[in-house]
Amino acid sequence: MTEDEFDAFYASAFPRLTGQLYAFTGDHGEAQDVVQEAFVRAWARRRRFLADSAPEAWIRTVAMRLAVSRWRRSRRWLELVRRTPPPEPAPGPDPGNAALVAALRELPEAQRRAIVLHHLCDLSVEQVASETRAPVGTVKARLARGRARLAKRLAEDEAEGRGEAVGSDNAERRGEAAGPDRAEGRDRADGRIDEAGGPVRKESGRGR
Repeated sequence: MTEDEFDAFYASAFPRLTGQLYAFTGDHGEAQDVVQEAFVRAWARRRRFLADSAPEAWIRTVAMRLAVSRWRRSRRWLELVRRTPPPEPAPGPDPGNAALVAALRELPEAQRRAIVLHHLCDLSVEQVASETRAPVGTVKARLARGRARLAKRLAEDEAEGRGEAVGSDNAERRGEAAGPDRAEGRDRADGRIDEAGGPVRKESGRGR
């Protein structure tokens, strides 16, 4: 792969890979960092890449390994990554995906990786097995268990959201219903309304 081909590949693949790693890590800044570092490593071996050899899978694998390594031990960010940010910032995560990303973070790492690769990266089960070096049956089991846990978690979040909305509406209705009665009670206490609902006229003691 020539330098021009690598530059074009970087420009097209960086945002896509960053989105995939964000789903995997739950941290958009960290996703950018590990993808950037994977590209730095790929640059040194770019001549071994062929334009039709799908180097994106190699970079994604390296980025995921870097992310896992950062989870296991804390280390300083590489100065090379700090000095060479991407030419243009990748778009931020869609707020609508926040619940899904939060649910993904609760999955075991193996299940989360399988779901991200299969459903977000559009890899087949066989390709996921090859990329993760796991048997096909193991990948299928991880996908099934991960999807079940995701569905349960998202359903709980949705039910909780509906419950909060209903509680807020009920409280507002109770406040509106109590408003007129409280106002009338204050008027009666002041002597301005009699039991029949008419105004009470206060007579003055002057002149008598």
